[in-house]
Amino acid sequence: MEMNFRALTALMISGSAMLAACNNQAAPKQDGQQAVADSAAATTVTPPRSFGQADGKEVLQYTLRNAAGTEVKILNYGGIITDIITADKQGNKANVVLSYDSLSGYQQKGQPYFGALIGRYANRIANAKFKLDGKEYTLAPNDHGNTLHGGVKGFDKVVWNASPSGDSSLQLTYTSKDGEEGYPGNLSATIVYTLTPDNALKIDYSATTDKATPVNLTNHAYFNLSGGNDSTILGQELYLKASRYTPVNDKLIPLGQLQPVKGTPMDFTTAKKVGNDIAKVKGGFDHNWVLDKTAGQLETVASLYDPSSGRFMEVSTTEPGIQFYSGNFLDGSLTNTAGSKKYVQHAGLCLEAQHFPDSPNQSSFPNVILKPGETYKQTTVYRFSTK
Repeated sequence: MEMNFRALTALMISGSAMLAACNNQAAPKQDGQQAVADSAAATTVTPPRSFGQADGKEVLQYTLRNAAGTEVKILNYGGIITDIITADKQGNKANVVLSYDSLSGYQQKGQPYFGALIGRYANRIANAKFKLDGKEYTLAPNDHGNTLHGGVKGFDKVVWNASPSGDSSLQLTYTSKDGEEGYPGNLSATIVYTLTPDNALKIDYSATTDKATPVNLTNHAYFNLSGGNDSTILGQELYLKASRYTPVNDKLIPLGQLQPVKGTPMDFTTAKKVGNDIAKVKGGFDHNWVLDKTAGQLETVASLYDPSSGRFMEVSTTEPGIQFYSGNFLDGSLTNTAGSKKYVQHAGLCLEAQHFPDSPNQSSFPNVILKPGETYKQTTVYRFSTK
């Protein structure tokens, strides 16, 4: 049955404001935001379409669409963002994330997490082990002896329970059982994707557990703001509000230090083209930047600009770090890609708001252990405009 929630717009806006106040998180102010929010036209959640089968369950693709014509498409498989369709400075619309044209693309061997929710633990844990409360836990060594992005079957490869939430959001829920991929505790996770009237995709993450366990959730979308016109992101301009980063060893595990970016290729405190210094970084960018922000507060910490299309994306988050990955391992070999595109090296980049890699083994890093009675919360916003 088609769901049209236009009549509930005012009520949902009021409810969203109350929820924000309860969470003590204020969204970044935008010119004209209130006027847009008060307009009669609302974001809608269209009826989902079938996208195949996984684990004996139907995979569905949901579409969020606002009055400006911006669309976000999401699968209940892996919580995957398949499309973010937004206009360039000429008004031409295109998908600004790398994607596939079928479920088989997202399930192919070596699929590099396009658009997926990542958990229980985003990024790497050294030697696929950690100790907690005196007990050592062993995880799947799926990345050169380390564990990466939750293990062999992380949150990116499971079918989530999905349901529209209000007139502008999609809610996904999943319970990770005690011992799944080696992690302790039954972890109940809820993710809410919201498309706002002013072209922002807001992702709210929350989780609870019945045993102490490390939790680090994020989304792994690969952005290319050219919308497919440029084969790489090397000419796009990146800004990161981060004066330090965590240097890594040859297996991309942090050394435990927080080093200044000033005077190094890692300095994006002034926006610069991604390709300017990439050759000076062995293997390309795949590091965690330590954000200059107040802990737990939602603040704008990054931006990406494509001069050719005029598309501009701002990233706000409550997280202490952001993993900037420049698509180093893409090599043009992926199949079932949207429009049969060849996703070559650096075809897209990731800006994954997160806690630091290997935090369960690094006591000096911000805490990632969730305990019973606590609630894990994370909010990240990707806001799109032109200039």
